[in-house]
Order: sequence, then C-alpha cells, then structure tokens
Amino acid sequence: MEYALREAEQAYKRNEVPIGAVVILGNRIIGRGYNQIESLQDPTAHAEIIAITAAATYTGNRRLDQCTMYVTLEPCTMCAGAIVLARIPRLVFGACDPKAGACGTLYNIVNDARLNHRVETTSGALGERCGAILKDFFAKVRSGQAAKP
Repeated sequence: MEYALREAEQAYKRNEVPIGAVVILGNRIIGRGYNQIESLQDPTAHAEIIAITAAATYTGNRRLDQCTMYVTLEPCTMCAGAIVLARIPRLVFGACDPKAGACGTLYNIVNDARLNHRVETTSGALGERCGAILKDFFAKVRSGQAAKP
C-alpha cells in the first residue's frame, strides 16, 4: 500500500484527486497508476484503470489472474468492473468510499455472485493515511488553494 500511496502523492502534486494504485505479480510491481482525469481530460483515467492497462501490457495478457491490486480508495463501479474483467483475484484498498464505493460500501461488484469472477477483498489497509491525503486535498479545493476536480 505504501507504493499506492506514493502514486496518490503524484496525483496530489498534479492537482488531481489523490488516488493511487499498483498491481503486484509475485513481489514485483508490474502496473502503477494515479488519477489523471483532469490532465488527460479523460473520465476513465482512474488510477486503477491506468495500473491495469500497464500490468496487462507488461504481461501481454488481459487476464491478471496471478496478481494483487492495491489502491488507496475503494474502487468505483467502473474500476470494480475492470478488476473483475481483468480476473484480478485479490484487491486491497485503503479508505472506504461512502459516495461511490463499489467493493462493499454502496455496491459489491467484485463479489457479485451473478458475475463470473469474484475478488478476495481486504479494506482498511493504511486506511487513515489513505483517507487523510484525500481530506487534505479536498480541504485545499474548498479553500481555493487547488483547482476544483
């Protein structure tokens, strides 16, 4: 999760919502990403999507069935769907997302029995630190010190 937090810090420095993600195969990071929605003007440029794309490119395979994803905030519906489609077997996230969380908070896409893949999910890993960077970022947005995302 430390590496995912480093990615979130990169987003923060670029005035993006500070969410970071890494995909691990064995003991190696094969995909990493941070939110780039504003800089790319792409609503799909979430940290998880960028990390999954990098990992699939690294392995040369769309199925990441030997990998673990670490992400600082509970994935949204789009990212949870991508995790399922990539067949990632394990997800670890930091802070829960009461407004858009799709891995147990609002929805549970990664463990929906109607889908053909389920994901072992662990929440709360470094949750306070993951939540703190988001709270700090949005406090700066509200105070006018950062552009609105």
